[in-house]
Amino acid sequence: MAQYRNEKIRKTLMKEISDIIQKKLNDSRIGGIVSITDLEIAHDNSYAKVYYSVFAPDDVKDKTIAAIEEDVPKIRFEVGRRIRLRLTPELHFILDDSLERGDRVTELINKISKGEIK
Repeated sequence: MAQYRNEKIRKTLMKEISDIIQKKLNDSRIGGIVSITDLEIAHDNSYAKVYYSVFAPDDVKDKTIAAIEEDVPKIRFEVGRRIRLRLTPELHFILDDSLERGDRVTELINKISKGEIK
């Protein structure tokens, strides 16, 4: 029963954090596509690691990462307003570049299949 509850909280947090970043933060530095790829939450809901990716050119990506890091208190406050938990978890954002690596691998495979790379 506890696993089901933790999984439900995890999914809800992922959805709400994504929504907050996309719609609620009024930070002009956030650009490109920001995606919450995963979330690990402590068993007591006191701490959460939020894995996210940013799909944008490097200069926009750097600004977006900096903006998200600075806006963590705002995001946590809004999470606390939206989700009624006894304790709003402390959020730690971790950049996940797996989508970019996957895109790069796909690009290389396509070039190899076309004979552009030998």
